[in-house]
Amino acid sequence: MTSLVTKGGAIVWLILACSIFALASFIEKLVVIHRSRINTDKFLAEIEILVRQNKVKEAERLCDRFNTPVTRVVRAGIANLSATRERITNCMEEVALLELPKLEERLGILATVAHIAPLLGLLGTVVGMIRAFQVIQTKTQAMSFVSPADLAEGIWVALITTACGLSVAIPTVVAYNYIRHYVKVIQHDMERAASRVLALA
Repeated sequence: MTSLVTKGGAIVWLILACSIFALASFIEKLVVIHRSRINTDKFLAEIEILVRQNKVKEAERLCDRFNTPVTRVVRAGIANLSATRERITNCMEEVALLELPKLEERLGILATVAHIAPLLGLLGTVVGMIRAFQVIQTKTQAMSFVSPADLAEGIWVALITTACGLSVAIPTVVAYNYIRHYVKVIQHDMERAASRVLALA
């Protein structure tokens, strides 16, 4: 592995650095998503029971206990149940607008790595081919025989950087779409929860 990286040169090191950023971002987002998930249906059923029993404070404490984006949206709604429906909606929307960027934070790192890793691989391919043609030109001008060994270094760079770029880009795209899916799930749960709370007003 070390010899491959060495043969690939600086571009492979750049690709490896991108992979480290992508992995760190993915793990951080996994933790955030895990902490943000909740059984929304079960939670909302409990909230509805408490609110219908006029136990609003208990409902708020239940929201505080879970402390997820969905529960924070619900808490904003039930804390203003005595206000107009417009006011309740506005309160929940304000919280949702704060929560969604937190879920999407640093997702851009995954998207960026997914885009630039194959481009770096392509750059390495171009650099490798340039080296190979430089060797051919130099040998030809010197009236020397061009052997496969003379071209090996350039071809190594071309193949290794392309492989490394794709090896980083493919799992990063999968990771990005995986996290993006769960962000949308939580966003949908927040919207659904807001509708259920509004129905209690």
